[in-house]
Amino acid sequence: MIDFSLSDEQRMVRDSVRDFIEKEVMPLEPQVLRNEREGRPGLEDGQYKDLQRKAKAAGFWGIGTPEEYGGINLGPIMSSIIAMETGRTFVRFGFGGTADNILYGANEKQKQEYLIPTINGDRRSCFAITEPGAGSDATNIRTRATRDGDDWIINGEKIFITNGNEADFVMVFAVTDPEKGANGGITCFLVDREMGWTSRPIQTMGEWGPAQLYFDNVRVPGDHVLGEVGWGFKLAMQWIGNGRYLIPSGAIGAAERLLEMAIEHSKNRVSMGHPIAEYQAIQWHIADSHVEIEQARWLTLYAAWLLENQKDNRHAASVAKLNGTQMANKVVDRVLQIHGGMGYTKELPIERWYRELRLLRIFEGTDEIQKRTIARNLIKGHAKVSEIGA
Repeated sequence: MIDFSLSDEQRMVRDSVRDFIEKEVMPLEPQVLRNEREGRPGLEDGQYKDLQRKAKAAGFWGIGTPEEYGGINLGPIMSSIIAMETGRTFVRFGFGGTADNILYGANEKQKQEYLIPTINGDRRSCFAITEPGAGSDATNIRTRATRDGDDWIINGEKIFITNGNEADFVMVFAVTDPEKGANGGITCFLVDREMGWTSRPIQTMGEWGPAQLYFDNVRVPGDHVLGEVGWGFKLAMQWIGNGRYLIPSGAIGAAERLLEMAIEHSKNRVSMGHPIAEYQAIQWHIADSHVEIEQARWLTLYAAWLLENQKDNRHAASVAKLNGTQMANKVVDRVLQIHGGMGYTKELPIERWYRELRLLRIFEGTDEIQKRTIARNLIKGHAKVSEIGA
């Protein structure tokens, strides 16, 4: 038999995280909505770090970070469950004490300069691979890095870079050998902002504020190569693949909260003498949403389970990402429909979620790229139709 239950410890962690989100983060939702209507950032200066400090005092710091770096390393399954809990609010929040896992591939000197300060919250990074004209086709990178003595000179642009406006250093991918392409010709560099790269905010339909980065003859010392020269693309794919299951995890949390709102509203909203919860059309919206949320939950937890057991989870993570993000978009659409005209207003957070969740079908690999990946894995035999137990 397969045991789907949580251990006492896992249940305690989940409940503690939910309690923190409900007591410390959700109360900020009216402020975030009000600030957005007034064209201001959702959280005031310092509020985000204050929340992280409160979470650290409660024991939540470095959830997926190895213990040797001061984390608690709860593992992929609990990281997924925690992401489901943080996804229950649209306030942009994440527990501190983490760093992009690609940084663990740094040498000891680089870890002291970049990894550990990032985990401690003293530095902030961004990950720059996407370019204008080379979004999902990351192998078509045009940013160039050329040798100049012991240094490298980087020229090019990156676009839609998360944290690009706030970061003080970037992990940027550039072509170092055009003849070799992605396999041996792309290198990852650790580049401080003070070395000369600049950023420009990109306005979006949600709170996500990515950046466009510019590299104009930026000189980078030779010892700032992350990993091996020429093998940056392999590092990038490992980073993107391993963390992909966390995106549907957050989407599941949002969908759960939205469905709870719809159920409550349907019991209270009276039309033609009856609560709308009594009408079959509304019941079907609720039933379909619940089934799809549960479906996404187990696909996502399976991807996390594979990673936790040192198995290749990339195919399962693509399946979970495609399914979970599409699910959340269906659920929020139904929930808005159940709320009618009020759901379309900015008085309720539904329209906010409607915009935010739409990004997930593009972010970290579009629906189309996930389908392409899944199909290719099956056709080439890298994955099996019946994968569980294989």
